[in-house]
Amino acid sequence: MNRLLLVEDDPTSRGFLQAATTALPAEVDTADSLASAHALAAREPHDLWLIDANLPDGTGIELLARLRAEGLQTPAIAHTAAREPEVLAALRAAGFALAVSKPLSAQAWRDAIRQVLDLPATGPAADEAPAADAAPAERPLWNTVAALAAVGGVADNAAALRGLFLGELPATRAAVENAARDGDADALQGALHKLRAGCGFVGADRLCDAAAALHAAPGSAHALDDFLRTLDATLASA
Repeated sequence: MNRLLLVEDDPTSRGFLQAATTALPAEVDTADSLASAHALAAREPHDLWLIDANLPDGTGIELLARLRAEGLQTPAIAHTAAREPEVLAALRAAGFALAVSKPLSAQAWRDAIRQVLDLPATGPAADEAPAADAAPAERPLWNTVAALAAVGGVADNAAALRGLFLGELPATRAAVENAARDGDADALQGALHKLRAGCGFVGADRLCDAAAALHAAPGSAHALDDFLRTLDATLASA
């Protein structure tokens, strides 16, 4: 059985990706920071590293460069909430075998791992989340269909992920408010970047849209107010 290292600081994303990876099947070690990931990768042999592009104490590129400088040649996949082609290209140029955008379905995640490890492919992606056709203004607070599709239709798994997600929202709200008050655009966009992946895994469609709008216009008071209202409505609906 392959042994993999998953590096992800967001509890919702980590829970989803760990469950999806374990189902390969595979043995999965987890880390939530550059420091803890480095310690694990240096101490334990792995067949593949799955590294978040943005960590609390550094970047995935920095982590990979440090491990490579120490002579470790384990292949690595980068995962990120960013979807811009230039961001994904930069990750590949830094030495990642693949760079994938979150959220993605469990099947797509496992297919990426199989590709890098040269494992046999499976059939059609039965748990692929359907595309959202509604315009942003019409999107619901919760997209239950997408949330279930992301976890292969297992309602208990979807509920567990939603619980993790909701538990993190008050801290996210405080981080966004503090960063906006202090005019710290980097901290603001960092908090929103992490949130957007979690939104996708649990189907928090409207909050995802509001986070994307604020990420694109961090100085907009209107976008901030809309984001906070949407976050509060998401929490109240649970």
